[in-house]
Amino acid sequence: MTPLGAKIRELREKRGVSLKEMAAALSVSSAYLSALEHGKRGKPTWFLVQRIISYFNVIWDEAEEIQRLAELSDPKVSIDTSGMDPKATELANQLALKIGGLSSGSLAHLLHQLRVVAAKDNV
Repeated sequence: MTPLGAKIRELREKRGVSLKEMAAALSVSSAYLSALEHGKRGKPTWFLVQRIISYFNVIWDEAEEIQRLAELSDPKVSIDTSGMDPKATELANQLALKIGGLSSGSLAHLLHQLRVVAAKDNV
């Protein structure tokens, strides 16, 4: 599941909306919406993200969160480390090799650590 997929599911469940109902309202198939939630489809278009925001009638912070999550929800990421420090290439390859076996807690820890060091380096 992608970050956006988890958010969509959370909003649907809070509002008691079925996948089929939401898909019909957004003019997409329920299969597509299910695949989007489960990370089987790439990140949605800007237009679809705006329709999702309108569908849930969210404003300001929550709308910005949905847009941010959509940007972070591409399940097929490619990292080009050419021209970077060799440690960047090693990090990208180690992550690609091991990410599937990491627990949710370990993933949360690594994500937190990345945010901390990125802030320290002003990235």
